[in-house]
Amino acid sequence: MTTNETNTRDRLLAAYDAQLRTDAETTSAMTVTSLGPLRLATFIGGRGFITYRDLGNATAEAIRLLIPEALGYYRSDPAIEQVEWKTRGHDDAPGLSEALTEYGFTPDEAESIVIGDAMALAGDAPVPEGVTVRQVTSEADVRAMSAMQDEVFGDPVSDQTANDILRRLSVADGMQLWIGETGGEIVTAGRLDPIKDSDFAGIWGGATRHEWRGRGIYRAMTAARARAAIALGKTLIHSDSTEYSRPILERSGMVAVSTTTPYRWRK
Repeated sequence: MTTNETNTRDRLLAAYDAQLRTDAETTSAMTVTSLGPLRLATFIGGRGFITYRDLGNATAEAIRLLIPEALGYYRSDPAIEQVEWKTRGHDDAPGLSEALTEYGFTPDEAESIVIGDAMALAGDAPVPEGVTVRQVTSEADVRAMSAMQDEVFGDPVSDQTANDILRRLSVADGMQLWIGETGGEIVTAGRLDPIKDSDFAGIWGGATRHEWRGRGIYRAMTAARARAAIALGKTLIHSDSTEYSRPILERSGMVAVSTTTPYRWRK
């Protein structure tokens, strides 16, 4: 990595830490409670979410003691069905992974935190012939989009997931939903989340049917969402990316600045 590349990565990571942690992660939460350095959020659908700006140079023992306290908070709420503890690879968090596992959390696959200039992402990205990319808001479109994403991710099609998305749309918090379709079938989909009081918008939930991969459709969807972000005054795009989407975003000029691993606990 060159000096310029290192400087760019450090600048983007600093912006991420300053603008995208705690408040920015919990804007759509039903409730938010502090526990020491932790932020404990509750979302629609029985989901708990634990995050933090940093752990204040806490020792491994101090970090270990935070976990049962946080779980106690969620265990007392009968509506909570699962809790996600979001970790980042660049954090100073000695012993955290081991302690989470000890208390029954299971790690998901690590993902890359990627950030880039919205203008770079919004450049020329031809849509494959016969495909239309558009923003959706109607209930029928949202339910079809949600079902397609469930199928691509290998999950059972969930009415509850679609209901949660529709509920978010109803509060008009800025979230946008985008699809690519052909012949009346949705073949790719993703979400844009502009972050209030920041330079950022997030691109999330990117899913493309297997037979359409490698044909430029994900790149075209990303460009469409980047243009929408620019129209909202955002200059930076961020995402937690799988090993499938990360190379596509990096070819568009985004930079992998760290990693994130969600740890999940279920009742």
